[in-house]
Amino acid sequence: MRRCPLLSCDLHCHTKLSDGSVGIEELISLAKRRGLHTIAITDHDTFAGAVRGVNIGKRAGVNVIPGAELSAVDSATGRKVHILCYNCASAARLEGLCRRTLESRKKAATEMLRRVMRYYPISPELVVRCATGSAAVYKQHIMHALMDAGFADSIFGEVFEHLFNKENGVAVAAVEYPDVRDVLAQVHEAGGIAVLAHPYAYDSTELMQQLVKEELLDGIEVHHPSHDEARRTALTEFATVHHLLMTGGSDFHGMYGKGARAVGSTAIDDDAAAALMKFKR
Repeated sequence: MRRCPLLSCDLHCHTKLSDGSVGIEELISLAKRRGLHTIAITDHDTFAGAVRGVNIGKRAGVNVIPGAELSAVDSATGRKVHILCYNCASAARLEGLCRRTLESRKKAATEMLRRVMRYYPISPELVVRCATGSAAVYKQHIMHALMDAGFADSIFGEVFEHLFNKENGVAVAAVEYPDVRDVLAQVHEAGGIAVLAHPYAYDSTELMQQLVKEELLDGIEVHHPSHDEARRTALTEFATVHHLLMTGGSDFHGMYGKGARAVGSTAIDDDAAAALMKFKR
């Protein structure tokens, strides 16, 4: 998306609480330096930074929307689905959902590390140190440890492909995710706003149409680095016809993100962010 002073809201950002490389304070500082008015902290399957992020944002003059990116699966196809949950009235009601996913992720991480150690003699302690502050160990943390140990020169490169390629990675271990409809139901029961994240990234457009027919979605993430102009146009038209919120963001992960994505590099305007803030289901 073309950079424009009016595009000052990034509603998809990750921190060290999940698979981002920067802490909440640094994220907000980066956002302020980039001239952003509003960001949303959307760590994977955790609301742990919500209150702290809002308070730090107030002191810095950056509006922080509390959120999370909830992992799910479309049981009909087996495809992963991500649901962005914003402004949850009672995040505590989603703790069980998040805890179960994180427990499964931790089991998978233990198995991934066991397989990685067949090829690279790194210590579990080094990986845990790289994951300090996170609710779980992610592939990026393992790769960071491999870089620190001198076995890799980047997070995403030949070593990552060898270990974690979705098709034939030698260290891939499956995580069990809840069904997307169950996730959406729980988000709404907790008073949250449910937005389908990056519909094209996981080939979720058909599912998107089904969920809208079932009145389970409040919005879709129109603006995302994985969406070209044609896809953004198609999603905008779809959202307009179905009266859905239209969100967007950079999917910022710091050094743990694919490509050099700066916070705010994909953004939306104040009006779109305000529509999210005012939304009542």
